[in-house]
Amino acid sequence: MSKPSVLVQLDTDAQPSVFDGFVAVDAGADHLFRHAGVTPQNVRDLVYGALFTRGPADLHRSALFIGGSDVAAGEAVLEAVKATFFGPFRVSVLFDANGSNTTAAAAVLAALEGAGGSLNDIPAAVLGGTGPVGQRVARLLLRLGARVTVGSRSLEKAEAVAASLRERTGGHCSAAATSDPASVSKALEGIAVVVAAGAAKAVLLPETVRRSLPALKVAIDLNAVPPLGIEGVAANDKKVERDGVLTWGALGVGGTKMKIHKKAIQELFTSNDKVLDAEEVLELGRTLG
Repeated sequence: MSKPSVLVQLDTDAQPSVFDGFVAVDAGADHLFRHAGVTPQNVRDLVYGALFTRGPADLHRSALFIGGSDVAAGEAVLEAVKATFFGPFRVSVLFDANGSNTTAAAAVLAALEGAGGSLNDIPAAVLGGTGPVGQRVARLLLRLGARVTVGSRSLEKAEAVAASLRERTGGHCSAAATSDPASVSKALEGIAVVVAAGAAKAVLLPETVRRSLPALKVAIDLNAVPPLGIEGVAANDKKVERDGVLTWGALGVGGTKMKIHKKAIQELFTSNDKVLDAEEVLELGRTLG
């Protein structure tokens, strides 16, 4: 008789995410152990608890989920978790702090659909591209062959992120300042796909600018809180044509994000050696029917 599946939720916040807990249960985890205030310094013994209570043959029925609102803090916990594993003593891990990986994967799948199934050599831009979700969207677009512009109010920050992404992916990534409508218009000249991944209530692409971009074919907004990031795109848009542009809003992307999140949880229990970060989460999303 196989052991029940156990997911250990490691959250860096003071309270573990209720949202992530619900998704874990709905995805089919038999048991959910939730821990808050997790840091690289205190995570080791939590991981040991998952490793040493079952024999190697049953470790695929134990898994870890790293979450929390602070993506950088979650990344540090992920590195500490991976450093804790040794030999056969390891379990599968999903990293999705602040929904960053599942949201980015869903956005890129929308971009892929809007572009007709291929992003190879497609000029794309990510507004709010220096944030955790924006960086992952840009990274995944680069992995699929797009030529990506990272936009930010701070050119210095955009250039630093673009340099990091070029080093990580080997792709064509440039930077642009997008602090006002004129600079946004300049940055998006010739761009076919734009993803707005900025903070809530920040309008990144005004409607007057959007309507003036003849090359634009796909617009994806990840902000669901009014005013939206791309003016003229509705939150529930899902491949809606507006002014000749295929649009997705945050809720339109969100349905795919939820499917990917549940699929990733289920994937954890297929073996004990998976680390699901942005690229792995995207590939799981591509297998969805």
